Amino acid sequence: MFNEFREFAIKGNVVDMAVGIMIGAAFTSVVNSVVSDIITPIVGSVAGGLDFGDRFWVIESGDPAGPYASVTSAREAGAVVVAYGRLINQIISFLIVAAVLFLLIRWINRLRRSDTAPAPTTKPCPFCKSHVDRDATRCPQCTSELQAA
Repeated sequence: MFNEFREFAIKGNVVDMAVGIMIGAAFTSVVNSVVSDIITPIVGSVAGGLDFGDRFWVIESGDPAGPYASVTSAREAGAVVVAYGRLINQIISFLIVAAVLFLLIRWINRLRRSDTAPAPTTKPCPFCKSHVDRDATRCPQCTSELQAA
C-alpha cells in the first residue's frame, strides 16, 4: 500500500498540481495588492472619490445605532451589513487574475508552436494519383507496387 501511495504522490501530474497551487497562492497576494493599491484607487478617483472597499448597506442596526463610518465599525456595533464593496473588489481581482492567466497561457502556447510544418504522412501514387500512406509498398486503389520510402 505504501508503494502505491508513493507512486501516486510522485507522479508528474500530482507534483505539477502542487506547484500550481503554491504559485497560485503566491500570485493571489500580488493580485490583491494590485487591486487594492492600484486599480481600486484609480476606479475610485474616476468615479468621484468612490472607495469600493468600505461600501456597505446596513440591514439591521446594532448598538449604538448608525450611521457607521466603515464596515468594521458597523460590525463591531453588532449591525448586520452587506459589504458589497468588498464583493466588487473580489470581482475586480477575479477579472485581473483571469486576464493575466489568459495572457500567460497565450504566451506559453505561442512558445510551444512550431514554425515548421509537420512532415507529410501521405504520398501520391505515381499511377492513379490517389493519396497513399508514406510507408505503403502497394497502392490500395490501383494495387500498383510502389517504391519504398
